[in-house]
Amino acid sequence: MVIGHRSKCIYQQIIRMLQFSEEGDAERQIVVKFVMQVDNYLKRGGENVYLPDFEYYTPDSIAEACQLLSQFGASAKVIAGGTDLVNKMKKELLAPEVLVSIKNLDQLKKIEYVPGRGVVIGARVTHNELVKSEVLNEKYSSVSNAAQQMAHNQVRNAGTVGGNICNAVPSADLPPIFIAFNATVKLTGVNGERTLALEDLFTGPGKTVMTQDELITEVVIPDQKMTGSNYIKFGLRKSGALAVVGVAVAVQVENNVIKDARVALGAVAATPVRAKKTEDFLKGKEVSDELLAEAGFIATGECKPISDIRASAEYRTDLVRVFTKRALRKAIDEGHV
Repeated sequence: MVIGHRSKCIYQQIIRMLQFSEEGDAERQIVVKFVMQVDNYLKRGGENVYLPDFEYYTPDSIAEACQLLSQFGASAKVIAGGTDLVNKMKKELLAPEVLVSIKNLDQLKKIEYVPGRGVVIGARVTHNELVKSEVLNEKYSSVSNAAQQMAHNQVRNAGTVGGNICNAVPSADLPPIFIAFNATVKLTGVNGERTLALEDLFTGPGKTVMTQDELITEVVIPDQKMTGSNYIKFGLRKSGALAVVGVAVAVQVENNVIKDARVALGAVAATPVRAKKTEDFLKGKEVSDELLAEAGFIATGECKPISDIRASAEYRTDLVRVFTKRALRKAIDEGHV
């Protein structure tokens, strides 16, 4: 099935057709006025409201999806929620000739706890399904809270875990909290499956180690002894904003001593990064405000932020300091929040 572009001049054709039809139809006049407004908007160079032509496939199995991706190569893109892909197509930043929809792959919609493996999250799970998941809210509510901070409700209803990860946007909200939990990701392609640490998936902005025929099929948060976790982001609006900085932490604390710690930083480098020096500094030490403040300072040396329209590199660096201390304190005092 082919879906796609309609010429902008179609509005002019509609206007002429309606203008020369019978008089006296109030609804017709409303339609004429609306279509003329849209036509004028497009003439002024407004955003294209139509997509370029493409072929659309809806495979019924993961194997079939991978085969299609292999067959069409770089001209094909996977579509799940489409919140990022469709927007880029409208803006003519991408023009794939083929879209492979995974909407029929219901096996990718699960969130379940598997003894011996951990919490398994399918790639088609939406952000709001993370928010509402009983499994996550019981075990790792910081993941649900991170998803709650993403975009607007409409986007969270459509956007998926797999899409948020494979787009490899440095400011994405889910990768830092998953990395703090030492999560793994399963990739499936025509040659089989492979599993790798999520932090090893990314190679740069918009770039991953995935091959053209591979899909993300699941993310696994392994069983662990972490007693608390937290994700904090700063955006330019209270909701719907990209992260200027995101900090995720997970800690294991016993008798006020930090036995283990993982710190992941988002939007301050080309990829999400582990703050390994900060982690090593924390391990084996007794919790104190001074310790957490020093950890925040060490984390500033492990990021490489840029200056852009949303914030300067200096401001981002200082946010890393503040948010690392704050996230650690919340994880230590309140558990998985």
